Amino acid sequence: MRLLTIGAFARAAGLTVKALRIYADLGLLRPAAVDPDSGYRYYDPEQLELARLVATLRRSGMPLRRIRQVCAHWPDGPATVAGEISDWWSATQADVAARQRLVTSLVDELQTRRATMIDQQSGFELHSAARTDIGRVRTSNEDQAYAAGRLVAVADGAAGPGGAAASAAVIRALARLGTDPAQVTGAALARAADDAVGQVRAQTGKAPVSTLTALLAVGDRFELVHVGDTRAYRCRGGELVQLTRDDSYVQALVDEGRLDPALAQAHRQRALLTQALDGTGGVRPAYATHPLVAYDRYLLCSDGVWAVVPDAVLATAVGAGHDPAQTVRTVIDLAYRAGAPDNVACAVVEVVPRSAGPGGLGGHDRR
Repeated sequence: MRLLTIGAFARAAGLTVKALRIYADLGLLRPAAVDPDSGYRYYDPEQLELARLVATLRRSGMPLRRIRQVCAHWPDGPATVAGEISDWWSATQADVAARQRLVTSLVDELQTRRATMIDQQSGFELHSAARTDIGRVRTSNEDQAYAAGRLVAVADGAAGPGGAAASAAVIRALARLGTDPAQVTGAALARAADDAVGQVRAQTGKAPVSTLTALLAVGDRFELVHVGDTRAYRCRGGELVQLTRDDSYVQALVDEGRLDPALAQAHRQRALLTQALDGTGGVRPAYATHPLVAYDRYLLCSDGVWAVVPDAVLATAVGAGHDPAQTVRTVIDLAYRAGAPDNVACAVVEVVPRSAGPGGLGGHDRR
């Protein structure tokens, strides 16, 4: 049978001349003959089947060392070679699955903002975490969540022009103020947040709005500021209590006795706000203070959480005693199980005596 030049053989096998030279040097696919004078390499057409196998295995990502092991079984027949390939692929899939779990865990860890703040005067630590998620339906994320030092906050930009920029600007403004809480009040937080939305309005020429719910630890208390329909809850002794009132059309109907509270969340105008941060200075936030009490937990969340996860389920999740980062992940998982039709934002902060160390409740009720 007539031998093929290295170029013709490369074309027929789907390989390059360079690859054939490398495989020859590795002893993987040696030429059938080499001209002693010119050094030209020639291949037997019967080598094509093996060469095409090598080409396919390389495209599949099999390392050359493993290909050599597979090709060593070529004389044993197709069934043996197929078994070797199957064994490699099973091991590869197991390795990919292990790496996927590792990467997923790492991404999850990095996406969950967490912090511990120690207050030498009050004797408390604040363990906190925050995270947002786009949800199953939306194509963009207008929610923001923050937890660092003495500040936890959530903001929900209205869907539409500038919503995401507005909520992001609100959180940035609060984060800057939160570095010096002794000089900050809830009113100062609200002004800074509204000014931030105003800057977005001026820069974009649009009319963005954002909600805001934030807690700032000052001395022995939390300063709470609230605008819109993001919410704050306190969990004490396993009981979850809503601390904020929604600035919404539906809540106004409930307050006036025109709508049964049980029907509020299903109302078609549930998302219609009566006020939000819009950068005009006309907003009237709600303010409150709450004393730091050991083992109290606070949940801040957007309507992507509370509109789909019942309060009783949230109470179980927040009161379970897991650390705030795990609690945040649990709450977001609950929103996903409920369909996650909206963006999701969640922040959790726990008040812990310094002597209790990290980990908070640790699964035990110490009240």
